[in-house]
Amino acid sequence: MDSMNTTNEQATNASDTEAVFAVRGITKVYQGEVPVHALRGIDLELFAGEFVVLLGHSGSGKSTLLNIMGGLDTPTEGSVHYCGEEITNFTERQLTFYRRDHVGFIFQFYNLIPSLTAKENVALVTEIAEDPLDPAEALELVGLGARVDHFPAQLSGGEQQRVGIARAVVKKPDVILADEPTGNLDPTLSRDIMALFGQFNDIGTTVLIASHDLGLIARLNYRVLS
Repeated sequence: MDSMNTTNEQATNASDTEAVFAVRGITKVYQGEVPVHALRGIDLELFAGEFVVLLGHSGSGKSTLLNIMGGLDTPTEGSVHYCGEEITNFTERQLTFYRRDHVGFIFQFYNLIPSLTAKENVALVTEIAEDPLDPAEALELVGLGARVDHFPAQLSGGEQQRVGIARAVVKKPDVILADEPTGNLDPTLSRDIMALFGQFNDIGTTVLIASHDLGLIARLNYRVLS
């Protein structure tokens, strides 16, 4: 991913408001026998209350960028500021608090613990969050109020992704970072999941989604970066 440009100006870029995220010159090189350049000089601003889709083909560096913004990875060059603080200079302890208090991360492959129920998977996050929702309430928000005691193997792919979303929102994050959240779902379930993100965005949560699904994105009306 060499650059990003706004291709849909539906959202206003509030230049007089401090960006929630200010990404400047992010480069990521994975060293090996042959160095792999995952990102080259990426600049991005994300403002409070925005719903932004980061669109690109598989292998274009979307996941790497989200991981860096979420404090799960570090860049080779460049900086990421969150609400004016440079997280790329944070200590591990500071990153732990940052991830705990501000960011809800949603993964493509759910990462649920098979031996725990849906409610127990969500409750794991509440043990470290400062002011979380009740796990059952979070599951109710994503339409799984009747499935709280089911194990992942008893849930469909769409339901497992909903558990992943509940796990992210139970701590009431300021920002949701979602990495290919509909990548393993059929078109109908994909639309349902995107509608859920829209609901959380409607109550003020800033949302950034990475996706390669042009067909899905073409039917949406959010700010799209490619």
